[in-house]
Amino acid sequence: MKYIPRRAGIGVSVLVLLCLASMASAGMAQRPRHQPPAPAYPWMKANLSPDQRAALVLKEMTLDEKIAMIHGVGMPTDDPLTPENALSNRGVGYSAGVPRLGIPGIDMSDAAYGVRSSGVNGRYSTALPANVAAAASWDTDAAFEYGALIGRELRAQGFNMSLGGGVDITREPRNGRTFEYLGEDPVLAGTLVGRLIEGTQSAHVIGDIKHYAFNDQESGRTSVNVNISKRAARESDLLAFEIGVAQGHPAAVMCSYNRVNGDFSCENNNLLNEVLKKDWKFPGFVISDWGGTHSTEKASAAGLDNEEPGNFFYGAPFKAAVQSGKIPMTELDDHVRRILRSMFAAGVIDYPRQRSVVDPFAGMEIARKIEESGIVLLKNERATLPLNAAKLHTIAVIGSHSDVGMISGGGSAQVDPIGGNAIMPPGKGATHWQEEIWFPTSPLKAIQARAPQAQVKYDPGTDPASAAAAAKGADVAIVFAYVWESEGEDLPDLSLPHHQDNVIAAVAAANPHTIVVLETGSPVTMPWVKAPAAILEAWYGGSDGANAVGNVLFGTVNPSGKLPNTFPLSEADLPHPTITMPPPESEHFASPASPDQWAKGLPPFQVTYDEGVKVGYKWYDAEKKPVLFPFGFGLSYTSYKYSALQVTPGQTVKVTFTLANTGARAGAEIAEVYASLPAAAQEPPKRLVGFSKVKLDAREKKTVTVEIDPKYLSIFDEAKDGWTLLPGDYTIMIGGSSQELPLKATISLK
Repeated sequence: MKYIPRRAGIGVSVLVLLCLASMASAGMAQRPRHQPPAPAYPWMKANLSPDQRAALVLKEMTLDEKIAMIHGVGMPTDDPLTPENALSNRGVGYSAGVPRLGIPGIDMSDAAYGVRSSGVNGRYSTALPANVAAAASWDTDAAFEYGALIGRELRAQGFNMSLGGGVDITREPRNGRTFEYLGEDPVLAGTLVGRLIEGTQSAHVIGDIKHYAFNDQESGRTSVNVNISKRAARESDLLAFEIGVAQGHPAAVMCSYNRVNGDFSCENNNLLNEVLKKDWKFPGFVISDWGGTHSTEKASAAGLDNEEPGNFFYGAPFKAAVQSGKIPMTELDDHVRRILRSMFAAGVIDYPRQRSVVDPFAGMEIARKIEESGIVLLKNERATLPLNAAKLHTIAVIGSHSDVGMISGGGSAQVDPIGGNAIMPPGKGATHWQEEIWFPTSPLKAIQARAPQAQVKYDPGTDPASAAAAAKGADVAIVFAYVWESEGEDLPDLSLPHHQDNVIAAVAAANPHTIVVLETGSPVTMPWVKAPAAILEAWYGGSDGANAVGNVLFGTVNPSGKLPNTFPLSEADLPHPTITMPPPESEHFASPASPDQWAKGLPPFQVTYDEGVKVGYKWYDAEKKPVLFPFGFGLSYTSYKYSALQVTPGQTVKVTFTLANTGARAGAEIAEVYASLPAAAQEPPKRLVGFSKVKLDAREKKTVTVEIDPKYLSIFDEAKDGWTLLPGDYTIMIGGSSQELPLKATISLK
């Protein structure tokens, strides 16, 4: 069986995709349909709890059936058709069910920002904006819609489990998967991933949350050992997971590749048993990342419930360990019970999958609206934006294949674009692992459509002199710049590749009306920041990103996104200016020769998070380091005023204030609530404790109330092994970014 520490890329059947897309209609949309299960089985009574139903099934299962449920059968996407995977949907993972008892198998697909395995299935999938773009919207309702769309499209394609839900916070912004995650703050990230999971599971699909925990860099991810204190762990990444688990109720948690304080995450008793299952009372099952299992007895005792994608450790070795008494039957039963319980809780048994055709038009609209709400306006001198089409005669569009498409994030998150990779010849645009894939959503065409009377010319942006010549004399020059990211590798730095910094500088020097549109998944440095008149962060825009960008540029949409990650001035200002890279012996092996080799793993190398709780903006605040753009920052085409703050202590601290739109156009303001703790807490100067996205018409004002969870005001006390709210003075601060907080009030808590 082939084992790899990452999931391989897939191709696209373009003609089939196009035919299916053209067939889609509102009446054929992928809504779950209820099909009452056969009443012969007592566990099919829907009035019983998921725990009761799981217990009834478990009593009827044989040892072999139990063993089959706790591991995968390979990677159906890549493996030949076999009796084991014949019932699968040919996704990236499959665990067998128990047909004689009416229990289906679990068909899994990667689904970070859309369903990945569509090409293999001859289907179409909507590519949503990258997860980080959804985080930039700070919109809990949009997060739910994000997950719900993915859930519906999973069901339509025959899957019943999502492998999305990434929430590792941004300790290392050069991480190749930053675009898959939800920012640097645990309250923001945890709240949004909880809503995303709720949305996914509303479609009767098993949702998960990943990568548990501290999978914060891709370099040497299968061998790195993360060293971190208990307090720092609980107040950073683990707090994001804790919030996501509590609010989203995911059916599954995916443990990560890396080691944490000496043990692999997928056999880490503290992470899986002590924190997740005992402290957080998580009732679902723990699934390994692909190839992330390294043992049988240790992993089982530590709380790993399901090995994927195959059965190195949870197949025959597990059965032998049970038969010999090395693993108690009760331990095996707990693994199986958790899986069954999750299947009942998510509805995959009561609501069997029914393939249908994805409605691409509905998906495109949702993707566009989320992208519009996540685009961040970083700079807008002299009210350059929004553009007035009636006053434009010539427009220069420059760079980043903006004539044909927009970049997407790579790796297991990659969604197959309908029609194939936009920068390849027709019929040659299949997706491949760690290859730049451009969605066929053309900024050039979107701009032409919004300024039909203007002459719009295009320059590829590969030569600074040519780009400057194209920009000179134009009424406005719009430069599209990008950074491609992918699972499996980290960025070398935070600069724009391919000499794009030089292109932007040259264009801005040639035309004072230069606008820069960034397509990135991480913060970038900007040595040219003072030169252009306006800067937009558009992230990875998804299937309809070009129209979203066009609507913001021309003012159909008022930008409301705010940064979920700090943009530093340079890598020198990061807690770790250089990524710790694996030595050659810890780099990788393509495929282990034996279970013994895989069990041993690669020699570990050490990464120590000695910055502790100071992650993201908390680091820059504590170290008094200036930044390029702060966490929570984002401009608008209107203006807002905060006033009348009232803070009321109680079981939860209630914060009430007035928010007014003082401008002439409607907009949405993200009101951010921060708190500083008593000096005895020894915490950074402030932390995010709440937020609310408020829609306001022109000149409208609203009273806004945000309730603060006491845990968000607490510290994790290692001596007590629990959260503690210290007595003392707490300052509550309200405003539009982490560095613009006009309202402040101090309260005393006992």
